[in-house]
Amino acid sequence: MNAHARHLQPIDAGDLEEYPISASDRLDSHYFLQWNLKRWRASEFRRKADPDVGWYGMLLFFIAQDETPIGTLPCDDEQLAYELRLPLEKWHALNERKITPLHNWRRVRCDNGEIRWAHPVVLEVAEEALVSSRKNKNNQEERRRAKRLKDLKEMIDSRIGAGQLLRAPGFLDRFNDWIEERYPDVQRREAFVRSALDEFQTECSP
Repeated sequence: MNAHARHLQPIDAGDLEEYPISASDRLDSHYFLQWNLKRWRASEFRRKADPDVGWYGMLLFFIAQDETPIGTLPCDDEQLAYELRLPLEKWHALNERKITPLHNWRRVRCDNGEIRWAHPVVLEVAEEALVSSRKNKNNQEERRRAKRLKDLKEMIDSRIGAGQLLRAPGFLDRFNDWIEERYPDVQRREAFVRSALDEFQTECSP
């Protein structure tokens, strides 16, 4: 039974595998895609699919990277045909082949309530991209925090002349976190930091 025929079968959402990537996950800077060339060259799909099926199948791999959830496709023939810029009749014809553009795609249940197509290899690529994205985001945040602490320390020590406060263990981290929670959008100019220091010390005094 090919993918198109499976698409026409009745669906019991409770019997479907739950897709592991949430619809709320985003890859805002997903400009590059890791591609295992040797795996692709050795795949049954590449070896056995007709050239036009292989082309449209590869396009579906790429289209899925921008879908919600990431790495899935809609179970909607008209939408898939539109994404591939194909007449619906042509899409149906491709899915009557022995190997179709939806080869090895399976229906899954997503956390937003939708039932969509998912592919194990596309899922792997999407999960790796999410891990990399989260790591990069954490690294960027750590660098931004380090710079905020450095600038705040310099402001207190060199410009405000309250360097003695910095000798208290953990003072700089506590003060920085207090500012971020209380005044997250305020620019840390000297006048503001002076006022914030007074307020923080008053609030935290026994």
